[in-house]
Amino acid sequence: MNQTNQIWVTEFLLLGLSDDPQTQLLLFVIFMGVYLVTMLGNLLLISLVLIDSQLHTPMYFFLCNLSFADLFFSTNIVPQALVHLLSKRKVISFIGCAAQLLLFLIFGCTQCALLSVMSYDRYLAICDPMHYPLIMTWKVCSQFSLGCWVSGILVSLVDTTFTLQLPYQGDNKIAHFFCEAPALLVVASADIHKAETAIFFMGVMILLAPVSLILVSYGAIIVTVVKMKTTSGRLKAFSTCGTHLLVVILFYGSAIITYMTPKSSKKQGKLVSVFYAVINPMLNPLIYSLRNKDVKRAFRNVINRGKLFRFILSL
Repeated sequence: MNQTNQIWVTEFLLLGLSDDPQTQLLLFVIFMGVYLVTMLGNLLLISLVLIDSQLHTPMYFFLCNLSFADLFFSTNIVPQALVHLLSKRKVISFIGCAAQLLLFLIFGCTQCALLSVMSYDRYLAICDPMHYPLIMTWKVCSQFSLGCWVSGILVSLVDTTFTLQLPYQGDNKIAHFFCEAPALLVVASADIHKAETAIFFMGVMILLAPVSLILVSYGAIIVTVVKMKTTSGRLKAFSTCGTHLLVVILFYGSAIITYMTPKSSKKQGKLVSVFYAVINPMLNPLIYSLRNKDVKRAFRNVINRGKLFRFILSL
């Protein structure tokens, strides 16, 4: 059929993760549990940082930004996925799909930049502690944070523009559970080479470049820690950086598989997306909270003094 005679797509049908009713019900329960933990964990972490003055440091300032991005990142995807898991017809409008794609990329790309900045913050704190307070001032922290959000927005606009400027005619079935660029390109009715190239180069900027900075930062940190004379100093340094490094490996590893390896299978892409779009936003506050003495101390203090409940009621 001639392309000009085909009907332009006004909505997409998301095929989801499974068409088996029992599997969908199980996924609904799992996704609901994960989403609730994600919301509670990130909101609690943000509240503790705002309430406890001892957490008013650059590291927790960036962590607060990361939790904020996690909240909206997860909310943009999971609630709709929950509805679709209980629906027979999993439909999303073209405009709704475009909005979901844009927001997904904004918050996802911002997380990439934030994790990179957080590694630089840990590098300065461990490798150059004498000059750390002079370098990481609140003005610098604010500029870094603003730069992360601006870079996330710019990269997302490029990826979204190249993805949505393609014609979508005829096939509207997306083999995914949310609107993501690689899945959308599969159903485009034109040559996708330019879009794939643009997305790949944006991936280099927002994924591989930050990863390179992180590796350099942690390489320097490891060298510095090894040279420490006291065992307690080494343990404290590794404990401080271990949580951040774990988050970095989990997030970047799954994102690179999807965006930097275009030949991966559709099934593999969906499964990997579940991890960084659904699971990872839940893990961030859990990893930082369970492995961080400062956060656990702040939680005990605000509970004992009743500050957390007063703060929540004041919102």
